Amino acid sequence: MRLHAYFRSSTSYRLRIALNLKGLEYEIEPVNLLKAEQRDAAFTSRNPFAGVPMLETEGGDRAQSMAILEWLDEAYPDNPLLPQDIEQRYTVRELAYAIATELHAPLNLPVLKYLKDPLGHSQDEIDIWYRHWLAKTLEPLETRLAQLGAGDFLLDTPGLFEVVLLPQVYNARRFKYDFSASPHIERIEAACLALPAFQKAHPDNQPDTPEGEKTL
Repeated sequence: MRLHAYFRSSTSYRLRIALNLKGLEYEIEPVNLLKAEQRDAAFTSRNPFAGVPMLETEGGDRAQSMAILEWLDEAYPDNPLLPQDIEQRYTVRELAYAIATELHAPLNLPVLKYLKDPLGHSQDEIDIWYRHWLAKTLEPLETRLAQLGAGDFLLDTPGLFEVVLLPQVYNARRFKYDFSASPHIERIEAACLALPAFQKAHPDNQPDTPEGEKTL
């Protein structure tokens, strides 16, 4: 498999974690979003959504990260991202999709660029926008984790929830979101970052990571 990805793309980060957790071999094909390579005709002919990630497999090119994650679990059932118990599956999806559906759309790169040009907002105003929408979802997420009594992970081992959470936390820290009232999220983040699957997937450890962009 070949993963067409950008080092700092949260959705690409999701796929890297998932592939690592499942122990699947893959190659990285960098796509530079800042140079708009995802809009090249050669790329959009394969992925009309003009975004990353795109997972190139024997069965074809696959777009949209959440759909790819579900496909991976069905195509490669070992080391599942979703638990077998129906209620646990619901809980994992509830929290993962809260992040994926509520946060990705308003906080992705095209939206942030549009806020700056043509709408003319300053970077400080954009940062306030970013943190506002983070808080709208991450605050109730923290409450839900407390209600569930989450430990180092939502369940016994990391899965779909952690795959979606960690990239969003990474982005939130870039925009200086205050996690002081989020002990459950921070504990899960620390436990995940101690694992090789998450370390290998981290944006700092990608072939297209500029030296000056590393955060660790």
